[in-house]
Amino acid sequence: MDVTDRALFGAGAALVIGGSGGVGQAIAAGFAEAGSDVALTYRSNEAKAQEVVGGIEQARRKAAAIRLDLTDREGARAAVDGAAERFGGLHTLVLATGADISMSYAADIDPDEWDRTIAGDLTGSYNVLRAAIPHLRATRGSIVAITSAGLIRHPPKDILSVVPKAGVEALMRGLAREEGRSGIRANSIALGVIDAGLFHRLEQRLTPAFVEAMKRNTALRRFGTAEEVADLAVFLASSRASFITGQSIALDGGYSI
Repeated sequence: MDVTDRALFGAGAALVIGGSGGVGQAIAAGFAEAGSDVALTYRSNEAKAQEVVGGIEQARRKAAAIRLDLTDREGARAAVDGAAERFGGLHTLVLATGADISMSYAADIDPDEWDRTIAGDLTGSYNVLRAAIPHLRATRGSIVAITSAGLIRHPPKDILSVVPKAGVEALMRGLAREEGRSGIRANSIALGVIDAGLFHRLEQRLTPAFVEAMKRNTALRRFGTAEEVADLAVFLASSRASFITGQSIALDGGYSI
């Protein structure tokens, strides 16, 4: 993409929720490379968030990092409103967060972990979406949610990732239908295993044989990269995807076949 092509996006910036994570930071960098200013959120890793901001500024785009606890409804509104005010609007909201789960069978999940995960991932996503919709109406903007290919082909012990993302997928379809009249588009990217971020932490709890079996279960016999996710997220947010809404695209190397 031509980094000077401002027609790819509307006024303002892309807001990447979870922009300090492995996939989120690649998405933030992808928007900067495509010519967009970027606001990104982080929960605790301020150093990584500022590193991402520095990389975006080196690409000669404006950037800002905002601390955000998704379970704080008023904090989510303040973060979204603040980003819109600072950058003159928001043309895209990207939901790129994910829970670091314990990997348990559904029958064995700790109820407290269930509550925390739903609150942080599903309800937290709604908190941000509700705050962002007025700004996206103003710019006829776009929403891109990162979800899970486990919604298509269930991976055992991954139910705590899949259930909240199912709710997010339902939100995307609902918003696509209800907000299309305002020009808002809403799509999701259902990820298989991406060699970044959460998977690197998860990998430490798995045996090499299990990881290799995961790779064999993917048609392309490899894991995806954060940059591949970023390429699709930027495309879906851009004017090049202007007639695409309410869709979930599997980026999984053929895992769900």
